Amino acid sequence: MSLADQLIIAPMVIPALAAPLALLVMRRRRLLGVGISLASCTALLVAALLLLDQASDGAIRSYAVGGWPAPFGIVLVLDRLSAMMLVLAAVLAGITLVHAVITRTDRAGWHFHPLFQFQLLGLNGAFLTGDLFNLFVFFEVLLIASYGLMLHGQGRARLKAGLQYVIVNIVGSSLFLVALGLLYALTGTLNMADMGQRVAAIGPEDQGLLRIAALLLVSVFALKAALVPLHLWLPRTYAVTTPAVAALFAIMTKVGVYAIIRVVPQVFGTDAGAAAWIPAPWLLPAAMATAVVGFAGVFTARNLSEQAGFGVIGSTGTLMIAVAGWQIETLTAALYYLVHSTLTGASLFLVADIVARRRGGQVDQASPGPVFAQRATIGLLFMLTAIAATGLPPLSGFIGKLLVLQSVAGLPGWQWAWTVILVTTLFGVIGYARSGSAIFWKSESSSGDALPASAGRADLIATMALLGLLGALFAGAGPMTAYAGAAAAQILDPATTARAVLGPG
Repeated sequence: MSLADQLIIAPMVIPALAAPLALLVMRRRRLLGVGISLASCTALLVAALLLLDQASDGAIRSYAVGGWPAPFGIVLVLDRLSAMMLVLAAVLAGITLVHAVITRTDRAGWHFHPLFQFQLLGLNGAFLTGDLFNLFVFFEVLLIASYGLMLHGQGRARLKAGLQYVIVNIVGSSLFLVALGLLYALTGTLNMADMGQRVAAIGPEDQGLLRIAALLLVSVFALKAALVPLHLWLPRTYAVTTPAVAALFAIMTKVGVYAIIRVVPQVFGTDAGAAAWIPAPWLLPAAMATAVVGFAGVFTARNLSEQAGFGVIGSTGTLMIAVAGWQIETLTAALYYLVHSTLTGASLFLVADIVARRRGGQVDQASPGPVFAQRATIGLLFMLTAIAATGLPPLSGFIGKLLVLQSVAGLPGWQWAWTVILVTTLFGVIGYARSGSAIFWKSESSSGDALPASAGRADLIATMALLGLLGALFAGAGPMTAYAGAAAAQILDPATTARAVLGPG
């Protein structure tokens, strides 16, 4: 095996080494620990870009860990979708980590940087694994790291929301294990490519049990993606989390979306008998309900961080409307919008942090207050972020929503999908405009706590970088949609993936 082929394991090896190294040096040489964390994110981005270049040739590559061939050993799979997600995670991690260091929020505890690296290990492993049990393992790695990151900085509200977050995810993990046990009992394998071939041979007497296992598994992914009615944990959790951490968490709901996109066509596709396309009857209604609930929350939110949390839910609903079509065109639109919505969600949390740091006791409440430092500049950043979140030109959300609308036209229920997308866009515009006008246009001379005497501009860098990426995504919509279309074609061709993982036989 060549060095280029072994590069597949780099996105997991890099944070797995960086995390304990940072932990060892943080107490005595804090700057060295921060440097290790930043270097790890830089190396991850380089490795992800190299893997993206490899995946762009259309070949699906597999890596047998320890030399054990699939389906007996652990296998990593690199295709266009996993490479795209690796780059997205690396970019987002680098930007949010820089913001945490600049704003010194990483100093609220000694374990921020090691936990941050373990979070990246879990994310990258989930994107690369070709095995359902190892998908569960990497889910647990990223969740355990997220527990610590979510509680970073302490506080009563954060502890209360963290307890709810832990309980919800423990229940989800338990259901995940039950689903895996049922599927293993029915198929004798947990390798996704192998399972996709074996479910077709399951007898009629076991079809009911297969459907139960499939529904349990997809429900766990829906919980991770915060689809209605499994969304209640997200707004409060994200609103009280450290903003830099919440910005990184913007990709965590997309892990659930990724798992649905990855597992359903591969395991429960056309040849899966009674479990074929198992989430199809309820996925579109759930997606539309998620979009409505999310943007209704944006409309009624009382502060920017809460608004950002509901914005993540709403964008996930819009994304899943496209996924529910299970066509190349709809998945192409979904993948483009996935990248856009992840970057936009992170930007919303960072803007909320920038505002809160300058308003003293009023933090990021959507209410008038005294004029604060750089209000005009930050107002412009908020406006651009809101434009991206609602899908107005000239940023990538406009292209994303147009692609979703175009791709679902003609599919069953498309009129409802169009209505939901257009109406929720209006909700979003009004909600963000109300918050922006209250904070950036209106002012009151009296305030409870004094505002900071001065504020630098360094904390604007991360948000500017995210908005620059959204502009680049708009300008490069042609190449990006072409790549997303090729990735969608690979997703809906499980036979080719099976041959790449299991061999020609």
